[in-house]
Amino acid sequence: MKEIEINLTVNNKSYKLSVPANITLLDVLREKLKLTGTKEGCGKGECGACTVMFNGRSANSCLILAPQADGAEIITIEGLGNLENMHPIQEAFVEEGAIQCGFCTPGMEMSSFYLLTKNPNPTEEEIREGISGNLCRCTGYMKIIKAIEKASQKLNEKH
Repeated sequence: MKEIEINLTVNNKSYKLSVPANITLLDVLREKLKLTGTKEGCGKGECGACTVMFNGRSANSCLILAPQADGAEIITIEGLGNLENMHPIQEAFVEEGAIQCGFCTPGMEMSSFYLLTKNPNPTEEEIREGISGNLCRCTGYMKIIKAIEKASQKLNEKH
């Protein structure tokens, strides 16, 4: 397959890449940029494990072809925070034990980030709706909901 050139900004760093036209953004992130925090669960946009911020909105990176990402600004879990400087969402997920196996966690945290950006004080119902595109097989969601409530408090205290 013919390769095309794309330009994108990932976690505030600019990249110029030559990629096959049929490769997904998820594969670009994981294989080309070695940002493996974004996970592939279903590859069909149903589980949310691959959620990233795409031009200011949450998106399933498995559903975006690389050419569609040309010129885009993307934030992955690696851009949210790291072990030395965790984002309040990441801190809250750890503190509330909402990470269990960890496979869904990056996507769940990115969906939480989008939710809390739009709505700094969500109700439990709004949290449930905000993460409805993310599946978790371990926690039963209560710890995740508590973590998002705690993250909301932490973020509101910072402002």
